[in-house]
Amino acid sequence: MKIIQITDTHFSPKKRHFNGNWAPLLNWIESQDADLIVHTGDLTVDGADNEADIAFSMELMRQLPVPMLIVPGNHDVGHYPDMHQPANAERLQRWRGLVGGDRFVEDTRDWRLVGINALLLGHDNDEEAMQFEWLQKVLEERGGRRVALFSHKPLFVDAPDEGETGYWGFRPAPRQRVFDLISAHDVALVGSGHTHWAWQGQYKNTALTWAPSAAFVIDKLEREMLGERRVGAAVHELNGDVRSEIVTVPGMVAHVIDDVVHEVYPWDAPPEVAA
Repeated sequence: MKIIQITDTHFSPKKRHFNGNWAPLLNWIESQDADLIVHTGDLTVDGADNEADIAFSMELMRQLPVPMLIVPGNHDVGHYPDMHQPANAERLQRWRGLVGGDRFVEDTRDWRLVGINALLLGHDNDEEAMQFEWLQKVLEERGGRRVALFSHKPLFVDAPDEGETGYWGFRPAPRQRVFDLISAHDVALVGSGHTHWAWQGQYKNTALTWAPSAAFVIDKLEREMLGERRVGAAVHELNGDVRSEIVTVPGMVAHVIDDVVHEVYPWDAPPEVAA
């Protein structure tokens, strides 16, 4: 089975800065003979507060030549309760109404594909509890299939035993719960986005892939992380085992968010840039 993972596309009908990367990405996908597309979130520039961003972006996704599974990112549904746009009931309902859900499970003969809403983790509320119950159930009932798990946020950004990393990674308590589940249930792959860095690594017996953004890289606005600054996609071949590749897609532009953050995300821009 061949899966193309795309992530962090950041589309918008009004803030069109990254929309030009869709045509070359779509053309490349059409040449790949993939079985499935998985989008790991930040579909939109600001779907968290603008319904039109989600509707516009989903219209683009309907141009794909093969089926797509999708989970939301923080720019689609919000983030932690103490952040600018918390992932609250209103934002979750908007996404679910327009997209059809915020997690997924899909089976082939040998594999179970699972997608989680990473933006619920760390809230310590009923939504988080229900998702963990669901995740445990779909892993326990996989029927001998191997598992590929997809999430917007990565499990960690520096090391598996790191502490609180704020915006970028899982908080320690939910991270440990996910670690325990993937270790117990033959999760062979975790594919994620969010960091805008492209990287491949390992956690015990689980392969990790941070797919590159399809929109932009980050220069000086944030610290350096693992991997490389690239735009493109990731390709996962799921056969007896996992073989993943990070691909720089021809024709896509590696926009630098530092140059346009005051227009795209003014609330994230340093004061001297936003002014």
